[in-house]
Amino acid sequence: MELLLRYLHFISVFTLAGTLFAEFFLLDKNLSRKQIKLLSRIDAVYGISALSLLIVGLSLWLGGYGKPTEFYSQNPTFHLKLGLFIIIGLISIYPTVFFIRQGKGNQNQKVEIPKGIIWSIRIELIILSIIPIFAGLMAKGISIF
Repeated sequence: MELLLRYLHFISVFTLAGTLFAEFFLLDKNLSRKQIKLLSRIDAVYGISALSLLIVGLSLWLGGYGKPTEFYSQNPTFHLKLGLFIIIGLISIYPTVFFIRQGKGNQNQKVEIPKGIIWSIRIELIILSIIPIFAGLMAKGISIF
């Protein structure tokens, strides 16, 4: 069971990163509603992968698979990693709502993308690129505090 959960954890991480990079590369200052609808579908996969990552991660933490629950619970680096993941989730709400709202209507109509959407995706990517450092430290039992 642990092997399956770890596999799902990695697949979820790769899917989350891949969809976030896809959003980053597909975003532009002006997009048609058709392009926004595509971004909305990609964002839906992003959301599913984030939810899967959270559920599997919580199962690994609280389910007693592999390392004991206390190993993670008492490690401040783990809590920082989890906190950064939650911050990414909160930041992602703004682009998600925008894509859903703006994807409706005339599919050829151009929509100006607010800078806040572009910066949200960039910040999510920056934070996502930092999390593996903390994951590696955490796995070794190293606390940064």
